[in-house]
Amino acid sequence: MITRFPIVDIAPATYFGGEFVPAKAIPGESLPVSATIFREGHDTFSANALLFDPAGKLVQRTSMREVWPNSQNYEAWITPTSLGLWHFAIEVQDEKGIKDQSEKFPILAETPRALIGAWYEFFPRSEGAVKNKDGSITSGTFKTAQASLKRVSDMGFDVLYLPPIHPIGIQFRKGKNNSTTAEPGDPGVPWGIGGKDGGHDAVNPELGTLQDFNEFVAAAKKLKIDVALDLALQCSPDHPWVKTNEDFFTKRADGTIAYAENPPKKYQDIYPINFDNNYKVLFAEILRVVKYWIAQDIRIFRVDNPHTKPVNFWQHLISTINAEYPDIVFLAEAFTTPTMMHALGKAGFQQSYTYFTWRVTKQELADYGRELSKETSPFFRPNFWVNTPDILPFHLQSGNPAMFALRAVLASTMSPSWGMYAGYELYEHIPFKDGGEEYRDSEKYEIKVRDWQGARKAGLTLEPFIAQLNSIRKEHTALQRLRNLEFHKTDNENVIAYSKREGKDLILVVVNLDPARPQETMVHWDMWFLGFEADTFEVKDLLDGKKHTWHPHTFVRLNPGRPDGKVAHIVQVVI
Repeated sequence: MITRFPIVDIAPATYFGGEFVPAKAIPGESLPVSATIFREGHDTFSANALLFDPAGKLVQRTSMREVWPNSQNYEAWITPTSLGLWHFAIEVQDEKGIKDQSEKFPILAETPRALIGAWYEFFPRSEGAVKNKDGSITSGTFKTAQASLKRVSDMGFDVLYLPPIHPIGIQFRKGKNNSTTAEPGDPGVPWGIGGKDGGHDAVNPELGTLQDFNEFVAAAKKLKIDVALDLALQCSPDHPWVKTNEDFFTKRADGTIAYAENPPKKYQDIYPINFDNNYKVLFAEILRVVKYWIAQDIRIFRVDNPHTKPVNFWQHLISTINAEYPDIVFLAEAFTTPTMMHALGKAGFQQSYTYFTWRVTKQELADYGRELSKETSPFFRPNFWVNTPDILPFHLQSGNPAMFALRAVLASTMSPSWGMYAGYELYEHIPFKDGGEEYRDSEKYEIKVRDWQGARKAGLTLEPFIAQLNSIRKEHTALQRLRNLEFHKTDNENVIAYSKREGKDLILVVVNLDPARPQETMVHWDMWFLGFEADTFEVKDLLDGKKHTWHPHTFVRLNPGRPDGKVAHIVQVVI
């Protein structure tokens, strides 16, 4: 029904699955409320954004301003202050006291980890692994991997993601470099879950016992690191479910269970799950598994290939878990179509992997940054990964340390959550084949023995720079927000500039996107977005500590090739 004052184009309002799904937020995070508001004639009116707490009490009334003169588009920022389901509405009133109030729209304030995190991924079997004189390798365990926690902490990461820690199947086990024939001693792919020692609720005995795992998680907690587990809903042919619940899988006409395929790739060591045969029993079993790991003090699940499972299943599972455990976070590993990725966010996933991994030019990065911070932020939270065990992007395959550094700057400052897979800091960059984005001697298929200490002694590690980036992130709330990302004009296509502001915390970032050559440009700072007017302003570079006087039109030169090669400025404006 049209009200006395038409209020249209209300945002954030996301209609999905027959209802308005809550806009995503965390306590203390401001989010914009906007609408197009108009009336007949020329009489003036005022508009307010109303915020209601989880108990339904009106706690904020914020005056809305017209974004541009005569645009009829009004905006205000509101801030939920605690966990729970909040609502907002828009109120309009004219000078005569005639008033309308819009319907209420939901906002879900979730745990801060749903938005903010520096993620690191390693395989426990590689941490502390030893190469023996005869060429064989002794696997690392949860106990040996505990020693690596300090390295992760020293780099400033606060989330440690582990690939599946469960027993690995024997039938059709893959060998090195995805060979279909496993040699004696090949450890198998962790995603080929299930064997004689159990399935999704068991620990691979080669890594240790459940007690060892619990001690590992506790040790990480002491270092303020949250352990994230992989939730991979697939099975090896040896998984217990294959015998106890054949209806969890799809059968071919000949009665055999269908293995996974992603043409031209075939995964004979993995059986996909069928969600149509016996959904009620399957859901109960998966729910039991998730709750089992929650009981082991796990609060984050990185979900493998969620786009290959029904969206309504994820909505069912995540809503059921979050109703009982509101601090649980689900990250979607979904490199697929935007439609599916967005649907998973609307269905309840707190975060998602993104296309950042393949966005390299200034235009690509700016367009994608605007999309994520402005268009999709009500329902889609990004996590920027610079690499994964599956993805060695083409731009890293040169091995140029400056490229590794500048990509880390972009990921850690554009997004409040970013991620890095072990080996990135050592500039690992050899592809399996030309034209492909897979690592040679991929850790998915074998145990890696890395010489972290030797790399440090030789100065062949990005660890100190990564630690500096994560320290800057933790000290500046502006970098822990998504919706405040604004891009600014540069005269050079090889240099990108953007800003983030939260209250008086104003951060400006300038990055040379060319790892091989020095680049210089004029940066034209949009002072309206920066929130102040001045002919000059003082900044402190958070990377080298130097102070500068900058202008609305600032000349910048970045030379990655110097001995102290500088790929970026990350500066704080002195307000």
